[in-house]
Amino acid sequence: MLSGFNNREFRMNVGKTLFAQVMEFVPWKTFARIIERHKGDAGVRTLGCADLFRIMAFSQLTWRESLRDIEVCLEANQSKLFHMGIAAPPARSTLADALNMRDWRIFHALALRLISHARALYAQDPSVLGLDTSVYALDSTTIDLCLSLFDWAPFRSTKAAIKLHTLLDLRGAIPAFIHISDGKLHDVNVLDILLIEAGSFYIMDRGYLDFVRLYAMHRAGAFFVTRAKENMDARRVYSFPVDRASGIICDQRIMLNGFYSAEKYPDHLRRIRFNDPETGKTLIFLTNNTALPALTIAALYKSRWQVELFFKWIKQHLRIKRFLATSENAVRSQVWCAIATYVLIAIVKKELKLEASLYTCLQILSVSIFEKTEISCALQPNLYRTDQLTSYNQLNLFEI
Repeated sequence: MLSGFNNREFRMNVGKTLFAQVMEFVPWKTFARIIERHKGDAGVRTLGCADLFRIMAFSQLTWRESLRDIEVCLEANQSKLFHMGIAAPPARSTLADALNMRDWRIFHALALRLISHARALYAQDPSVLGLDTSVYALDSTTIDLCLSLFDWAPFRSTKAAIKLHTLLDLRGAIPAFIHISDGKLHDVNVLDILLIEAGSFYIMDRGYLDFVRLYAMHRAGAFFVTRAKENMDARRVYSFPVDRASGIICDQRIMLNGFYSAEKYPDHLRRIRFNDPETGKTLIFLTNNTALPALTIAALYKSRWQVELFFKWIKQHLRIKRFLATSENAVRSQVWCAIATYVLIAIVKKELKLEASLYTCLQILSVSIFEKTEISCALQPNLYRTDQLTSYNQLNLFEI
């Protein structure tokens, strides 16, 4: 029995590290074509785009905070770098130069490719509220920066900032669209560059209430759910019967008053006044969908909170609040590498059919990235511990 146990232990400690196994889910041939298209490695002698992505993914997964932190950690594990696909640990200056010089569009294209793959994997997940269509939540988050170091991203007179405008697919919490801008870009302007899918629902807060852009979305065949502003001037056209005990105060068809307002949105809108039983607040929703029940519209808007949770999650668990270099190219590269790493772990989770959450997977990888264990076992600790416990009990049984 002892020799069999030793053999099993030996098999578990040979092979590829967890990091190398995660990197196998990267479409390297596609990435090579992206690098070639942008001439990303032209004239590069050390630390090409592929190696830079590996190091940035490593820094995200192990929560490295600085160039020195990355350098020291890699030097401490030089014997394991070959299995990561890295020839040698780069110096801090080499890594900083690579972040400044490698075109951020390369990592942007890689992130989009991973997002496309992840959305295809999660397409079979249960839909939001049982709807037979896609539901997206649109919002932005601001990352504050130092104005003296990041003067290319003006926000206010005393500080700089960038914004992450995100369209989150609520089926799987995968970002379907991300746009990085300086802090001054108003949220509503993102609707001008957003590709609208006919039949899909777009959930937005009042910051996106612009009737010209909403009417363009309506004419494209998409549905929107947002909140009305207090000073909105409109008249009631028709009221539908409602059950006030459900929290719905009124469900109305309305038209905008005023010549210019009516010109911006000449069709009917649906206005739903809802009393939230949890907070006691009265919310007024606007939508162009006339088929769904009023309570479903209210529940759709409530699901918008998932994008807020997504922003909170990535700020807590990805390294996007402290940047390793200060140029615009370096900041964009780091953000896109962080997003690509997030989506990559979501792909691993789905491909391996893991029950553990993304948070759990990242926590495990952060402390065992160099372990040579089968990744499906490492990221399912409860199952693995159960197997170990069963084997231990059997050994005791036979010894007795």
